[in-house]
Amino acid sequence: MKIILRKDVEKLGEAGSLTTVKNGYARNFLIPQGLAVAATPGELKMWEHNQAVKARKVERQERELQSFADKISAVTLTFEARAGEGGRLFGSVTAADIAEKISKQVGEEIDRRKVVLTEPIRSTGEHTVTVNVIGKLRPQVKVIVNGVVDESEEDVADVAQ
Repeated sequence: MKIILRKDVEKLGEAGSLTTVKNGYARNFLIPQGLAVAATPGELKMWEHNQAVKARKVERQERELQSFADKISAVTLTFEARAGEGGRLFGSVTAADIAEKISKQVGEEIDRRKVVLTEPIRSTGEHTVTVNVIGKLRPQVKVIVNGVVDESEEDVADVAQ
């Protein structure tokens, strides 16, 4: 059965998406809970209109935010973090850390959820991170992580030898 989601449903889709589900799932759970409506011809027509409006809105926002995306792509971030031998960090550089530093350099607030990291950065070196501004605007930022060896640890290592 084809349905149009009214609210975000985990593992199914986000609000406004057209999906196909089993009849029982739609009739017994999604529709009675108000999470979806059946994709009737009238609903489909309204959905197509809403999708066109949404696409125009995103396109307009992309044009407005292009200069902002260019500022972000020109940024190179440098982090100092404690590291062990082999370049492995004791902590990690997270999306929140990256978003905070970009916000300081660009001068506009960036939400940490817009920074795309599959997992936190846990090694020294140069990394490329994507920032989802809106729609197709996804500038990439160069992140350089330098490892710093704590002097007190070096003293402990010298005493042990």
